[in-house]
Amino acid sequence: MSRTSTESVSDAPSWRVRFNAADLALYRRARSLAHGPEVVAVVRRYSRLGEHGAVWLAGGLAGALVDAPRRRHWLRATATVGAAYLTSTSIKMAIARKRPAVEDLPHLMATPTGLSFPSSHSTSSFAAARAYGALVPGAPLQLAAAAMAFSRLYLGVHYPSDVLAGAALGTAIGSLGR
Repeated sequence: MSRTSTESVSDAPSWRVRFNAADLALYRRARSLAHGPEVVAVVRRYSRLGEHGAVWLAGGLAGALVDAPRRRHWLRATATVGAAYLTSTSIKMAIARKRPAVEDLPHLMATPTGLSFPSSHSTSSFAAARAYGALVPGAPLQLAAAAMAFSRLYLGVHYPSDVLAGAALGTAIGSLGR
């Protein structure tokens, strides 16, 4: 059952109200971490690497270039990362959830769109970690993907549920590229 614009939030199912409250509480907790200008600058630079899956796509193409015996595998994994990014972007456009707008916690980074769910940074990062994990050690890739996903929450441009959904989607799609 969908809500009309005249229904109040209190008419929403109680699970949804509790979920949104927990999502906002986790968002506030993550945003309350140390935000000195130097830390924010480093996190912002790292997060920019993930725009449109760029760092992951470039890494996959570099792997295909230097690892000729496994070029076909690198290209398959890279195509999977691209597909993950396109899938998350399509879902994001269909869902049209707005980015967090919490008055006392402004975004620490500009974004290409105002859409939030799922996090495309998380989706492409976890897809890359999963797909490329068959070609190179997976633990550093998982750590880099987790850091990328957390950067979006830290910078205030995603809710925790956006990041978790992106991580799950990316892991599932990335498994297809192994």
